[in-house]
Amino acid sequence: MNYRMILYINGCIMQIVGLLMLIPTVVGVYYWDDGLLPLLGVATGAILVGTLIRLSRPENTRIRAREGFVITAMVWVILSLVGALPFIISGEIPKFTDAVFETASGFTTTGASILTDVEAMSKSLLLWRSFTHWIGGMGVLVFLIVFLPSSADEMNLMKAESPGPSVDKLVPKARRTAFLLYAIYTTMTLVQMIILYILGMPKFDAICISFGTAGTGGFGVRGDSCAGYSPACQIVITVFMVLFGVNFKVYFLMIMKKWKDILKCEEVFWYLVIYGACVAMVCFGIMSDIGSLAVSLRTSTFQVASVMTTTGFATTDFNLWKSMPKAVMVSVMFCGACAGSTGGGMKVSRFVIWAKQVRREISKFVHPRSVKRVRLDGKSVEEDVIRSTNVYMMAYLFVFIGSFLLISMDGMDMTSSFTSVTATINNIGPGLGVVGPAGNFAGFSGLSKWVFVFDMIAGRLELFPMLVLISPGTWRKK
Repeated sequence: MNYRMILYINGCIMQIVGLLMLIPTVVGVYYWDDGLLPLLGVATGAILVGTLIRLSRPENTRIRAREGFVITAMVWVILSLVGALPFIISGEIPKFTDAVFETASGFTTTGASILTDVEAMSKSLLLWRSFTHWIGGMGVLVFLIVFLPSSADEMNLMKAESPGPSVDKLVPKARRTAFLLYAIYTTMTLVQMIILYILGMPKFDAICISFGTAGTGGFGVRGDSCAGYSPACQIVITVFMVLFGVNFKVYFLMIMKKWKDILKCEEVFWYLVIYGACVAMVCFGIMSDIGSLAVSLRTSTFQVASVMTTTGFATTDFNLWKSMPKAVMVSVMFCGACAGSTGGGMKVSRFVIWAKQVRREISKFVHPRSVKRVRLDGKSVEEDVIRSTNVYMMAYLFVFIGSFLLISMDGMDMTSSFTSVTATINNIGPGLGVVGPAGNFAGFSGLSKWVFVFDMIAGRLELFPMLVLISPGTWRKK
């Protein structure tokens, strides 16, 4: 284990989070609110500590797969701990566990909250809270790779942090790939901000909502989430939620004008098909209560996009819907968005691979001597990818069941306990019952909140970095 390199990378992250934390201080100065000094103090401390750690540069800069997993998991834990300090120091979230929960929820783009009155928070901390979504959406290590010295091991960091069964370089160099990803990500975020502002959304709200949409996070700045904004703004948010749920490789192909390759992207096709089918079912299920096809369609397109892309914004309390539309919402919680997007969940590509595996096995029963390979986007899927996809499902089930059993000790009803784990491990935010769009996670015990923190980080990192981090064998000298 290359401990010095692990420490060095974490020093870099401390510097980066400190510098990023200075951005909300501009808002703190403008409003001169209670969040300014805590943000400024923690940012300064993080930069100094990170600088001290980086004074000792490791001679061996190699990052193997094991180090990549450990670095990634440690970075996200440190982000959650350091990012929580301004909330604690300011007294706006005085309890350590609650502050870490809120911050981990932000960085992992989950959007689950323990706050009962979000509008009472200072503007600077509200911006920091939403900005954590944007930082975590594309990945802080992907951002770091842009500035790290070029190395053949950079992909081990990208693979450990990026969502999906496999990670491909858009261009030959990982650094160039990271730069392109953030360029596309930033441009789309700015475009959404501008459109929302033109449509009449207040500047501050447009910035925070765009950060939450880009990172598919879901922290709002109003108690009613997005319900109070105009129908035009809600439609724009819906469109961008769907766009940020698409694999960013598609946008790169669009820039390169490789239209034939875009048409071969099966995952995006099935992502849009599943989304359209779920919208139709939800719209049909709620129309009798709402009474208007136009309003039902706008509500269903928004809420399905919010849950499927794991954003978590709300324009209505779907906890009050009938069984069928609620069942659709819970189903898409597991499905999630595309691999290579900022969305969470299991990813559509995995479900496509699993479906094709089932079809292949059925074909083998009918034609025992046939030899068929699973194909995706017109290419054969390597057996290692299939194996890792199947292992991911097993690990997911173990973590989900274990978390569910621990959460059940709080004595909450079955619906609340089940969907709270579903909402956190899939990085969605709201669930059903007490954790519905109109509720929050404040009523859970301290132990349950730490379980949720683990689930949020593990879910964002596709489980294995966190499992490797807590595995005794990782730290055993050989």
